Amino acid sequence: MILADTHLLIWAAGNSPKLSAKASAAILQAGARWFSAASIWEISIKRAKGFADFQVDPVALRNGLLSNAWSELAVTGAHGAAVLSLPPLHKDPFDRLLVAQAQIERLTLLTSDKMVAKYLGVRKV
Repeated sequence: MILADTHLLIWAAGNSPKLSAKASAAILQAGARWFSAASIWEISIKRAKGFADFQVDPVALRNGLLSNAWSELAVTGAHGAAVLSLPPLHKDPFDRLLVAQAQIERLTLLTSDKMVAKYLGVRKV
C-alpha cells in the first residue's frame, strides 16, 4: 500500500516524462494507492501563488484519482500531532505531514525527493 507524494501525483496524472519508470512501476504494482487531502490543498495553495510545477487543476486531479481506483486519505489531528516527533530532515510542512500520515497509517510514502526519502517508511522512486 502506497501513499504518493504531491509531485508524483501530478506527474502520474499528467503522464509527465518527469515520472521515472521506477515510480510508474511502483504505482502500478501497489496493492492499494492512496493520495492525501493535504496534496490537494498543497496544489491549491501553490497554484494560486503561480508555482510552475503546480498548474494542475486540483479539482480535476482529485476527481481523476478517485475515478481511477485511488483512495483519499483525510488529514487527522493524529497526523498533525505526529509531525512534532519527526526529525528536522526536511522543512516543507506538506512533505512532513505526508511522512507522518504514511507512518501512522502504515503506508509506504513514494517520493522523488532525496531529503524526504531519509525518513522512516519512505521510498525514493
